[in-house]
Amino acid sequence: MKKIIVIGSSNVDMVVRTSHLPAPGETILGGEFFMNQGGKGANQAVAIKRLGGNLIFMAKLGNDVLGRQSVGYFKKEGIDTRYIALDEDSASGVALISVDDHAENSIVVASGANMEEMCEGDILLMQLEIPLQTVEYAARKAFGKGVKVVLNPAPARSLPKELFRHLYMVTPNRIEAEMLTGIKIANDADVEKVAEEICAMGVKNVIITLGSKGCLIREEGVSYRIDAFKVEPVDTTAAGDTFNGALCVGLSEGMDLKQAAVMASKASSIAVTRMGAQSSIPYREEL
Repeated sequence: MKKIIVIGSSNVDMVVRTSHLPAPGETILGGEFFMNQGGKGANQAVAIKRLGGNLIFMAKLGNDVLGRQSVGYFKKEGIDTRYIALDEDSASGVALISVDDHAENSIVVASGANMEEMCEGDILLMQLEIPLQTVEYAARKAFGKGVKVVLNPAPARSLPKELFRHLYMVTPNRIEAEMLTGIKIANDADVEKVAEEICAMGVKNVIITLGSKGCLIREEGVSYRIDAFKVEPVDTTAAGDTFNGALCVGLSEGMDLKQAAVMASKASSIAVTRMGAQSSIPYREEL
């Protein structure tokens, strides 16, 4: 099986259930509170491991209580921790998350020590909770070695155009796709237009995830859609990370992009029916 490298963040999520997400300046009373392992890179790594992928996870944590706790958790998940560094000078990352009664969330991340280097593999999956210079360096090195580089451009931000030509695929959600292109998505035609615009930047393939509306794929100049699996969501945290992890597992097993995206959609549909980030990610036998 092909090897999947995840270079990314690892945080501890601090989650509060609320009736609604607060407006600027608004104070509301929350409900249930819990702490959970999170961080987009770690979520994707756990998804890959649980779904049977051949994983290398590269991350940097603070050498503190939260960092050491995270390493112990990864070991229990069966993740090789040789490439997880503990930084004496930086704190581990944390994320403050509010989840409302409609399963929507609001997330603030303090990145802390998150920053990584590079090693050998077949597929490289990254996100943007690590320094942009790390993403650019790893993408350039991996592209030069023929590695398929998949970028989940979250949290949303603008990106240098040079980066796109090193990417095999980008997987934004609607908001991230708007940020990348500057085009507001108001209807289905806009989604296709945005996907075409992203491909024009130099990347071969684009998947725009659309929540309950499924996803749009633009592959080698052709656009098509995959419907979402119908479920009752309770928390959308880590749904995108589960999708990306499962997508890379499918590709590593020789599935075509459509087959891998269907598996990814199934995995993320299970994740949204559970609370938390890594606690919501399904195992392969559940698909």
